[in-house]
Amino acid sequence: MPPPTTRLTMAQALVRYLAAQHVSRDGCENRFFAGAWGIFGHGNVAGLGQALEQYAPQLRYYQSRNEQAQVLASVAYAKHRNRLATFACASSIGPGATNMITGAAVATINRIPVLLLAGDIFAERIQAPVLQQLENEHTQDISVNDCFKPVSRYWDRIYRPEQLITALPEAMRVLTSPADTGAVTLALPQDTQAEAFDYPDFLFEKRVWEIPRNRADVSAIKRAAEWIRASRQPLIIAGGGVHYSDAHDMLERFAERTGIPVCETQAGKGALAYDNPVNLGAIGVTGTEGANLLARETDLVIGIGTRYSDFTSASKTAFTRAGVRFININVAEFDAYKHSALPLVGDARVTLEELALELSGYAVADDYRARVAAYNQAWDAEVHRIYNLEHEPLLSQGEVIGLVNSLSAPGDTVLCAAGSLPGDLHKLWRTRDRKGYHLEYGYSTMGYEIAGGMGVKMADPEREVWVMVGDGSFLMMHTEIVTMVQEGIKVNIIVLDNHGHASIGGLSKSVGSDGFGTKYRYRTDSGHLDGETLPIDFAANCASLGARVIRAADREAFSRAMAEAKAHTGGPVCIVTEVDRRQRVPGYESWWDVPVAEVSDSESVREARAAYEAYKEKESYYPSESL
Repeated sequence: MPPPTTRLTMAQALVRYLAAQHVSRDGCENRFFAGAWGIFGHGNVAGLGQALEQYAPQLRYYQSRNEQAQVLASVAYAKHRNRLATFACASSIGPGATNMITGAAVATINRIPVLLLAGDIFAERIQAPVLQQLENEHTQDISVNDCFKPVSRYWDRIYRPEQLITALPEAMRVLTSPADTGAVTLALPQDTQAEAFDYPDFLFEKRVWEIPRNRADVSAIKRAAEWIRASRQPLIIAGGGVHYSDAHDMLERFAERTGIPVCETQAGKGALAYDNPVNLGAIGVTGTEGANLLARETDLVIGIGTRYSDFTSASKTAFTRAGVRFININVAEFDAYKHSALPLVGDARVTLEELALELSGYAVADDYRARVAAYNQAWDAEVHRIYNLEHEPLLSQGEVIGLVNSLSAPGDTVLCAAGSLPGDLHKLWRTRDRKGYHLEYGYSTMGYEIAGGMGVKMADPEREVWVMVGDGSFLMMHTEIVTMVQEGIKVNIIVLDNHGHASIGGLSKSVGSDGFGTKYRYRTDSGHLDGETLPIDFAANCASLGARVIRAADREAFSRAMAEAKAHTGGPVCIVTEVDRRQRVPGYESWWDVPVAEVSDSESVREARAAYEAYKEKESYYPSESL
């Protein structure tokens, strides 16, 4: 006897299915989709638009101002929820769909789940070419949505309404996978969205997807314990996997009992409190002095949930001791095998638990533990110095970070993504809460900040969120201030006006140039952009979008602005302050590979090239050890 069915359009069936999906880990269950973002056009208004209106009580709809921004907000939400919840993001066809491609890349590179429902051209084709359709003389089976393929972990085009029955479980399998998650893209032809089918009722029953804690191979764990016992100066690198597996307590116990120091990647920052004596803080290009000094000397690196980006490895110059070995704890086999490591493919928390049992009674030498604690204290003194520069006439960026860190509550969250701020925050922010530091640095997306801050606030409404954004990123994407006003979402947005792209300006100088194309200036008769500074009024811009705006020109005014922002309710607050782009936070014992022109008429470029070639000699593949 066939199962009972309900006749629905493809879009209606899709929305009902999403509303019924739940996840569970460690006995804690929640709905997986917190709602659906969407901007409607002819490619989805009569399909998904109608369905979201019809089933609004089951799946709340949110209106965004930019398709990329809605994906970025969803990524931030899912990241803050440790990948246990996310949003669906709907677009029309053509430019609306391709606006989401950057967001898809952000999700996939950072291993964050988000569902993209991209409107597509007609499946029946008789209308072609329709408005916004890409034509191809070699095939009719293509649209701009094929561009999502390389930045999606799962991609499908739903030509027939019944294809949902098999496509949706596959989409959920990927979205809920600890190892394979990322962007999932379903391309939805606009006519198919509106077609009806007799869907089996079981498709809309509540389904709970269990998030597993996969365990590493027992023999590999025993061998890892042998390597650690034989090591003289082991070093832990904590990545985002510590957060996603909720391994903070286990890592803290493991590090304190063994004395093995912990360094943090951008995604892993906050794994330990900043003042824990075993915490060396940031590592790599934007790392602390102590972390980078010990990285050079370590004979064993224990990576936990990290993918070893070039910022973490300092472009393969961080770990220079001959014969250095790697143990990688990672739920993704792809990352666990990097650097010819001994791979412990499994969940970070349970793998640390089982490794700790094998290391019962083990601890590093007392002098090594004392050296780590001394580095921790020395770095805190350096942070204090930068926080209190008393730089005049303008504040330095480090001072602004210090004011936000000192005047915010321990349970608040700071959020950033691009420019010079991420590096300074990585070094300087004193993490006091596991979710107190939120950086999107896998893709370092300009424009992530404001949309991302909204996503974090939606994930944790009781938490105060402080978005720190440079003027360059602000100009890239600030329209979700309007969405926050519409929804009454309170986010504190700190706009740092340094009259251009200060980060790349500094990088330009380091490679022998003079900040070419990085300052916001008028063009002069010389043909260059070297005139007066552009009179951009960021405060007026924020106010025009409906935000509460506060201007702050010095330390005292900024402190008052922080207090006023904390007291404000009912919508976004923007604090606008000018900072001195020339007063920078220095680098500490590290290097980043940015190629310098091999030939040039400029003496400064030639000098930079000579220094570059000297550093290149330190760059190498890590030794491959027999496993």
